[in-house]
Amino acid sequence: MRTIDLNADLGEGFGHYRIGADAGLLPLLSSANVACGFHAGDPITMRQTVAAAARCGVAIGAHPGYPDLMGFGRRELGATPAEVSAYVLYQIGALDAVCRAGGTRLRFVKPHGALYNRAATDRAIADAIADATRLADPSLILLGLAGSQMIEAGRAAGLRTAAEAFADRAYAGDGTLVPRSAAGAVLHDVEIVVARAMRMVTAHLVTAIDGTEIALHADSLCVHGDNPGALDLVRALRTQFDQHGIAVAAFAP
Repeated sequence: MRTIDLNADLGEGFGHYRIGADAGLLPLLSSANVACGFHAGDPITMRQTVAAAARCGVAIGAHPGYPDLMGFGRRELGATPAEVSAYVLYQIGALDAVCRAGGTRLRFVKPHGALYNRAATDRAIADAIADATRLADPSLILLGLAGSQMIEAGRAAGLRTAAEAFADRAYAGDGTLVPRSAAGAVLHDVEIVVARAMRMVTAHLVTAIDGTEIALHADSLCVHGDNPGALDLVRALRTQFDQHGIAVAAFAP
């Protein structure tokens, strides 16, 4: 049977503010990327999210980003590789401690937002993320954009890697994600997104915003948990996967 991991970014509230339908999403996912306090999240939210993910049997990953609560980690800060390495190491360490305290374990690392996008093409930043991951725990898996520098950097650092595709984001012709500032960067139509996702999983193809056909082989498919329609989208994806005999299973069991 064909399998695919289904992940979402969770735990992205802060204090009294809650973002996303985490409680509804978790039972439908196989992996959760948990915010670590820099772009979103806080110690209480981290503990609650980890506990909920563990109860659902969902693999837990650290979702480190730039120190940018005001911009939700989606602004490019121009941090140096040394700064990025320190940021990522700090955030992995925090979530790893939360996981251990909750009787579970951290299994992978996926950078967030502007940091993720920068690492897709900037090898020095990708290397900094991979190095921080290796220093934190060389058994962790680095999850990055399929075909990106992050995958290459992870392999060069001796890490296991997993390739990711995005169901609800538009692709540029070079295989990177269209910046969120551009029109059409985020897709909201459930039927369109589900059809794209099915094509990614079964044909290993996605059509870029300029019409280019991009080949990709993804181990994991991401749906952004902060999108208002995320829960409806994930339900529709699971229905289609079930109907086509596609099992949802974590790449990092």
